[in-house]
Amino acid sequence: MQPKSNQHDRSFPFLRVNERESKPRQHGLTEIRASYYSVVGRRYLEDLFEMMGTYVDSLKFGGGSFTLMPAPVIREIVDLCHKYDVSLSTGGFIERVLAQGGDAVERYVAQCKKLGFDIVEISAGFVSIPTDDLLRLIELVRKSGLKAKPEVGIQFGAGGATAAAELQAEGTRDPSLAIAQARRFLDAGADIIMIESEGITENVDPWRTDVPARFIDEIGMEKLMFEAADPEVFAWYIKNYGADVNLFIDHSQIVQLECLRAGIWGTKSLWGRVVTYNGPRA
Repeated sequence: MQPKSNQHDRSFPFLRVNERESKPRQHGLTEIRASYYSVVGRRYLEDLFEMMGTYVDSLKFGGGSFTLMPAPVIREIVDLCHKYDVSLSTGGFIERVLAQGGDAVERYVAQCKKLGFDIVEISAGFVSIPTDDLLRLIELVRKSGLKAKPEVGIQFGAGGATAAAELQAEGTRDPSLAIAQARRFLDAGADIIMIESEGITENVDPWRTDVPARFIDEIGMEKLMFEAADPEVFAWYIKNYGADVNLFIDHSQIVQLECLRAGIWGTKSLWGRVVTYNGPRA
């Protein structure tokens, strides 16, 4: 059985909650978004981690925003994250670097390592690239001493807040192809797969709830993280897959999500119904 967080760390230790595994966790991972839609600097993160750092497993930048920041600022954020056992991820910016050639990609990965990043996300929402090339990117990242986190999805043109009408015109692909690709990524040494929300729970009506079900059935929940940067979405994942589902959310949502995971609050359909059993894991 995985060790649990110290219940006495909480201000009301006598109240029962769904206890969390101690970090580094294997289940119920939470990744939060850093700077993109809003500025998320060291001082803000210090407040966030002091209050909720126990529940944050990784922090990722959006849209390559870190490439515009001074290196000392990045290193301060890296050091702060590591102080609270939080990994730092690049987000899926590598697809933009790919357009500048192989040398730029190698220098990009080397600089990420130098600055102290832990995870390089490998996405291809806006570019068409062979799966074998993505496998070589995973190898490059791993040989550099970083964790590779590929992103897969069913929506062409996903990312960058593309309008729903444009995405609909692009179309989607068969989930079987995305699942097969995810399997190859894991076989190549990827640590976990990020599932892109667009075409599944974002910019689509009705939601394609069959898609996460197929991913979980064929790959397993532990190796998947679902993009869920909307309260209705992460509430749906917890309602259907339990408190231990791995989720990516916005930094502003960490308290709301953790209240759901802990089973202490929720909407009418989740009130008092999110429970866990702390017995041996399968």
